[in-house]
Amino acid sequence: MTDNRAKLHYLDAMGIQVWQRRHSPEATMTLASQSAPAPTASVPPLETAIDVTEMDWQALTTAVSGCQGCGLHTTRTQTVFGVGNRQARWVFVGEAPGADEDRQGEPFVGRAGQLLNAMLFALGLAREDVYIANVLKCRPPENRDPRPEEVEQCEPYLIRQIELIQPAIIVALGRHAVHSLLKTDQALGKLRGTRHDYHGIPLIATYHPAYLLRSPGEKARAWEDLKLAQSIAAAS
Repeated sequence: MTDNRAKLHYLDAMGIQVWQRRHSPEATMTLASQSAPAPTASVPPLETAIDVTEMDWQALTTAVSGCQGCGLHTTRTQTVFGVGNRQARWVFVGEAPGADEDRQGEPFVGRAGQLLNAMLFALGLAREDVYIANVLKCRPPENRDPRPEEVEQCEPYLIRQIELIQPAIIVALGRHAVHSLLKTDQALGKLRGTRHDYHGIPLIATYHPAYLLRSPGEKARAWEDLKLAQSIAAAS
C-alpha cells in the first residue's frame, strides 16, 4: 500500500471524507490551512508538591516508579510513565491509565490507542515520532475521574517531562485532561478550536480517542483540531 493510499485508509477509519479528482486513482487531500486564533490566558506556574525541577530522565523515571504521593500507589499494578520520542515536537496528553495501561505500563494501548495511531498516521506521523503521556501516572480504581489532590501530586512529573522534551505543540486528549491542564471547568466544545498555552508551550484541546470510538460523528471535529495543531507546530 502506497503512503498516500495508507493515509487515505486511516482518514477513512477516522470518518474523514476526502475529495477525489475525477480520473485520478488516488485522492488529493484538500484541507484548508487554518490560522491559529489569538492565545488564551496562560496557565500560571504551579506550586509543585514534588521537587523534580532538576531531575534528568533517569531520575524522573525512578521517582515516578516509586511514587507514593497519593493513595493511588496502593491500587496500581505499576506506574505508566510515558512513551515515545524524548526529542518529539508533538506531545499528546491523556487523563490517566486504564486497565490495559496499568497492566502493560504504556499509555494508550487497546482500541483507543489504535485510533490514536491512525490519527497520527493521517498527520504523517508515527507513534515513535511523538511522546505520549497522561496527567496521572497511576490508574484510578474502576477508571474513576482523577481527584484534584491526585492531579496536584502528579502533575509536576508531567511538567518536568515537557520541560525536558520542549515540544512545539501539546495536544490534550479529552475533557478531564484538558480541565486538569488548563485549570478550568469550561466545556470542551468551547475550548477546542483555540490555541491555549501550557507552561510556555502551545496547547490544543480535542476529544479523547475513546470518546471518538463511542461518538464517531465527532471524528471530523477532532481532525480539524489536529490540523490546527499541525499548523501551529509547523510555524514554530
